[in-house]
Amino acid sequence: MYDPLIEQAIASGQGYPDSYWASVSGEPPVSKDRLTEDLDTDVVIIGAGYTGMSCALHLQRDFNITPVVIEANQTAWGCSGRNAGFILKSTGRKSWTQMQKHWGDPVMRMVYQEAVEGVERVHGFINEGIDCDVQQPGYIRIAHKPNKMRELEAQASLLSSMFGYHVDILSRTQVHQQYMNDENAHGAIRFEDGVGINPLKLAFGYHDLLNKAGVDVYTNTPAVSIEQYGNRYRVITEHANISCDKVVIATNGYTPKGFDSSVANKTLPVLSQIIVTEPLTEAQLQACNFITSNVVMDTRALKYYYRKLPDNRILFGGRGAITGKSADDPYYAERLLQELKRSFPPLADVRYQYRWSGWICMSLDDIPHIAQAEGSKGIFYAMGYCGNGVSFAVQAGKRLADKVAGRAVPDIPLYNRQLVPFPMPAFRRIGQWAYFHYGKFADQFL
Repeated sequence: MYDPLIEQAIASGQGYPDSYWASVSGEPPVSKDRLTEDLDTDVVIIGAGYTGMSCALHLQRDFNITPVVIEANQTAWGCSGRNAGFILKSTGRKSWTQMQKHWGDPVMRMVYQEAVEGVERVHGFINEGIDCDVQQPGYIRIAHKPNKMRELEAQASLLSSMFGYHVDILSRTQVHQQYMNDENAHGAIRFEDGVGINPLKLAFGYHDLLNKAGVDVYTNTPAVSIEQYGNRYRVITEHANISCDKVVIATNGYTPKGFDSSVANKTLPVLSQIIVTEPLTEAQLQACNFITSNVVMDTRALKYYYRKLPDNRILFGGRGAITGKSADDPYYAERLLQELKRSFPPLADVRYQYRWSGWICMSLDDIPHIAQAEGSKGIFYAMGYCGNGVSFAVQAGKRLADKVAGRAVPDIPLYNRQLVPFPMPAFRRIGQWAYFHYGKFADQFL
């Protein structure tokens, strides 16, 4: 599998992974396949995932700027088409209490408002006619050990006092009787506004909106490099060059090694693995009392997450391999399957039908960064969603468009700070390996 910490280019012409999403989402929207002639335009957006397509839509709609979008393979070939499809009110991995402590109450509240707007923005696009299999609203955060309920109750109290955000507190019995009989759930809190969707269909919907807006998307057109000449830029692709005034890097966890100095050595791509089971029978569902279609995540440092899909399959995900070379090893999918069976013993004979993985993008300070590259007049980027990008990447695309157009954005660390370089970047994977071992220990004993 392509590994962005090792490879300096993404090969074009690659199909989607053998994922459940690719099997049920139909053909991708019509695009302009492979750029073969030089172009001149105002703005080039590199990456046709959620961020890039949102940025393109907002540039065209809000500022009458029609960009050109290029994508190494197909629309949402990266994480936008591989994720679990959880729309959550979140930004990165930093908690609200950490934000309040580090930045103060007013800034924390502004970040929260951006997260709210991100969710609203996604639903606004869906309401334009995107069919992406929106499921029953609700997000359940389960305590994987009894002592974790205290933390969840404190979080619920905090959200209520800070934002007036109502969260239900559920006992183990309530979880088992009203939602699903997960043996590893020792209680939970439930948010009313999380929701599961088909992430690839959502991305196809964004592409359809771009087609209607007259924005060209060139697939199978990987960017090789960015060159500056005078006050302008030239994006070098495999078969043609694009001259432009401004460039947006929207490649997130799929950014090749050393692609551009503005983002080099400033992120850590981390593999997340997902399996999808064969369809469950009614008897299996009843044996697990699997009533809910809410999205579910636990309190582990190395989190597991799952949901029941519209055709009664179970999607189950968690951390995968550390390197791209090991990504397709069936060991990681089998480990997820065994964890699913530990949560639901009646599924002892269930098998998975799909397995795949994808790169999420971690930042050193656990927050996304949407910025104009330091020392640059026309290079912009957004990345570092830390696995929480389905809704916030769309908000990031909006704020990228604002920055490209010269419009003011909220004065918060997500928008006014550059990505932080990793110390000793050659050893990032060693640090990740150490954290995984710590997380395994913490999840069992702390």
